This record gives sequence, C-alpha cells and structure tokens, in this order.
Amino acid sequence: MSQAVIQLLRQKFGAAIVETHAQFGDDTAVVESSKWLEIATFLKNDPACAFEMLSDLSAVDYPERTPRLEVVAHLYSLTKGHRVRIKTRVGDEEGEGAEIDTVVGLWGTANWLERECFDMFGVNFRGHPDLRRILMYPEFQGHPLRKDYPAEKAQPLVAYRTDEEAGMSIDKQAPFGPHEGMSFARNDWTKRAEDAN
Repeated sequence: MSQAVIQLLRQKFGAAIVETHAQFGDDTAVVESSKWLEIATFLKNDPACAFEMLSDLSAVDYPERTPRLEVVAHLYSLTKGHRVRIKTRVGDEEGEGAEIDTVVGLWGTANWLERECFDMFGVNFRGHPDLRRILMYPEFQGHPLRKDYPAEKAQPLVAYRTDEEAGMSIDKQAPFGPHEGMSFARNDWTKRAEDAN
C-alpha cells in the first residue's frame, strides 16, 4: 500500500518529488523543500493516504553534499495501517540557511521533534510557535549532531545561579560528586580526572 502512496505523490506533485526509493520495506519520497508543507498536508488529509500520525522527525548531516542537511519525517496511517517516509534537503555546504515550513499545524508531535532538530542540527522551521533549544541550554553555541562539531569544543559557562534563581536545587544529586557530570568548558581533561581521584 505504501508504494501506492508513492505513486499518488508522483501523479499529484510531479517534479516536486525529486526521487523515490524503498529500503528494508520503507517507501521513501524525497521532496522539494518548497513543497514540504503542501505535500505533508496532502499526506495527512487525502483519504487515500490518511497519515494521522507523525511518528518521528529528525535530520541527517551529509557534509560532502549540498544541500548538506536532510530533514526526515516518518508517517503512519492508523486507519489504513501503512507508513511512508518523506525527506527534503536543505542548507548550503556549511549547513547554513537550512529552513523549511513547520508541520506543527498538522501533527502536534512535530512541536518537540522540530525543536530537537533545530537544537541538534540548526534547521529553522518557519512558523513554529516556540522554536528554541530543547536539549541544550540557551547559551550553547553550535549544533552538536552536525558531523563537523568538535567534541572537545569549550562552551560558554553559564553564570552561577542560586537555588532561588534557578527555582530548584542545583546541587549534584547522588551518585555524582561536585566534579562529575557534563564536561562543557573543561579544557584540561587530565587535570580534572586527577582531581577526582
């Protein structure tokens, strides 16, 4: 049935369907980024498709390719029992300018999924109601899941906050000691390891 959906997309959107393929039983359509929302709307609302559920949305970084980032959405039809994957390619060779329309108006689950994609990859979702970081703290610089992000990069330190300012206890919880946990902005890894012993 998913192959019938792919054929329907080709008939309805023509050249906006850049390519299609099937791998491990997953039928996929790569679509023009300018048609992302229109195609998603069709897949949800057309009775032959009826994709009521967005089960996942993320991105993949291809540093050797332009456009560099690929946004991927996995759709499932609860009434028909079929699934399909749609992808679109965005961003320049550095991954900058990666921007597409939000699908939050179609599927509520897109709200947090798009925020994670924005936080980890830097994809901007036009029209998102609350597009801000969801996993990293607001001062974090860069996008950790881009394949060119250096693991040893020091991040800006957040000014010390009291429990009252934070609105919660900020002491390390057991089993962590005061020098354990995330290593942001630790430039001397060996010294820290020796201090802990």
